[in-house]
Amino acid sequence: MAETATLSSHVLDLGRGRPAAGLTVSLFDASGDALARGVTDDDGRVTNWTPAVALTTGLYRLVFATGDWFAARGEDTLYPEVTIAFRIDSGEHYHIPLLLNAYGYSTYRGS
Repeated sequence: MAETATLSSHVLDLGRGRPAAGLTVSLFDASGDALARGVTDDDGRVTNWTPAVALTTGLYRLVFATGDWFAARGEDTLYPEVTIAFRIDSGEHYHIPLLLNAYGYSTYRGS
């Protein structure tokens, strides 16, 4: 049996210097099938996915609904969504942060 990994994410709004609370994040597998969804909490974190998923070795995508999030604040953005493709290759914890503003973003593997 393959080892399963865990996944979390954290979104920070660099334009405001605050967590991006209330941003919807969707998880997809390599074939594009939706696996789970989460919404960032008051600290900008997604730790609970609905439904809960067991991730095994493979390719995945997180899609951040940035356009909806900025629109809810009455702001424009260049990016209607941010998609981060990543690979799971062990049963470790994977943390995928997103540093965001209306006209740019950055990501890295967190801890």
